[in-house]
Amino acid sequence: MADTVREIERKYEVDDDAQLPDLEGAGRVVTVGQAGTEDLDALYYDTPDQRLAADHITLRRRTGGKDAGWHLKLPVAPGVRDEVRAPLSDAPPPELTALLRSRVLDREPVPLVRLRTRRTVRVLRDAAGTPLAELAVDEVRAQRAGESATAGAGPAEARWREIEVELLGDGDPAVLDEVGRALVAAGARPAAAESKLARALAETGLDRDRPAPPGAGPDAPRPRSSGRRGGKGNGMAKAKSKSTSKAKGAGKKQAPTAGDVVLRYVHEQVRVIIELDPAVRRDLPDSVHRMRVATRRLRSVFRSYTKVLDRAVTLPIGLELKWLAAELGVDRDREVLTARLQSALAEVPRTLRLGPVAARLRIWSERRRAGSRREVLSVLDGPRYLSLLKSLDALLEAPPLRPGADRPAPEIVGAAVLKDYRRLARRVEAALAAPAGRKRDEALHGARKAAKRTRYAAEAARPALGRPAKKFARRIKRVQQLLGDHQDSVVARGALRELATQAHKAGEGGFTFGLLHGREEARAADRERELPRLWKKVSRRKHRAALRP
Repeated sequence: MADTVREIERKYEVDDDAQLPDLEGAGRVVTVGQAGTEDLDALYYDTPDQRLAADHITLRRRTGGKDAGWHLKLPVAPGVRDEVRAPLSDAPPPELTALLRSRVLDREPVPLVRLRTRRTVRVLRDAAGTPLAELAVDEVRAQRAGESATAGAGPAEARWREIEVELLGDGDPAVLDEVGRALVAAGARPAAAESKLARALAETGLDRDRPAPPGAGPDAPRPRSSGRRGGKGNGMAKAKSKSTSKAKGAGKKQAPTAGDVVLRYVHEQVRVIIELDPAVRRDLPDSVHRMRVATRRLRSVFRSYTKVLDRAVTLPIGLELKWLAAELGVDRDREVLTARLQSALAEVPRTLRLGPVAARLRIWSERRRAGSRREVLSVLDGPRYLSLLKSLDALLEAPPLRPGADRPAPEIVGAAVLKDYRRLARRVEAALAAPAGRKRDEALHGARKAAKRTRYAAEAARPALGRPAKKFARRIKRVQQLLGDHQDSVVARGALRELATQAHKAGEGGFTFGLLHGREEARAADRERELPRLWKKVSRRKHRAALRP
């Protein structure tokens, strides 16, 4: 069974003959106590192309010390990592490798570097004797391991000395700054490498052997469109024209193309999906919702920017993203719905809460949660999700660009946003004209989805269109939120009917659930009355004028 520890620390480089300064009186530190010496032996694992190191993640098997076992360190913020621990075993434990799946795909982590460390530990305490931080002086010996031992041109071994200061318990991180100032004043230097592994890779030359990861980021060199789909003219003439214009514009910063802007957004959303995968598996707050939003944004940009990305390639990926969003939505929708019903119930006077309504709502929600949680984990462990991750990886490595990708960004992205807006306008007008009831509910839900697509297209366009795109996205978001509240009311009424039926079958009264149902009807009617006024403000022509190139 894996457990997690939040690690907040600072690292410092010191010379081999450096002496540790007297830290008593460094900020809140009053006493410094010896805590012994440990001999640690750690074997670090990664894929041959070092996908974990590229994302600042470490996986190690360590013996010696008080926390021997497997350790997976996931970055949270600068100087802050979550260390997920598992007992010692011969091979990387499944509960840890599952958290790496979105990074390594179907590659197996293999031994990369071995670190042997002689660690001398001291505990820093305040005036009350409360432990504030643990200071470790480490003498490190790094060696290449496994197949990397004979690969590359770098040295096979490196040695150095460093100091780690780690916060204990729920202490104040400012303690680390206080101790750090005393160490720097005595000649220590803030570590250039973020971890021992990063330094070992650098000093043994393994970081130079690391291939550039596919889709290294939005600023990576971008291939030009092939012109195979919808392209016109002679390819060689096109290349000559580009090289000539490049020569004329030498020394000037090249304006971003539509491909630059759209691929930047694609990279951002794929990165969110990859990074949130372990968070969803660990059931961290809001992780399911954020991952679902990223899948929707990515699918939306595929649909909006068809002049930039080849729809023949992105359509199948978009369908798989739709599937993933639906699977994630089971758990997220339950969270949102439960919170809405609990909030509504809390507003009902006690005299009108007839029967065990709170208990029935809680049981109903927990039963749905248990099933949805198991289903989400099953999806993330399944072959279909792995295939989707591979497709996204391949997309970033070789983007399917169309000729429009090489056009000036404002021209292409502005037209795409306005096209999505016109689609939204048609849906809003159709919803306002629909008869009250189920048909209007469905029409408003369709308008909501169109609002999301328009908003995401505008968000993607911000690097090219600047503030006008930001303001336009914010206005469309207001429409989306209003329509979203209406749709949530439709879903809540369905759940309340289900709860009332269950209560009736159990011999309980359904009065309170009926009361909540009526309030939801009134809430939806309020949103329907507000929509025409809000849409009139949002749809003013002047708001769209700045989006035109």
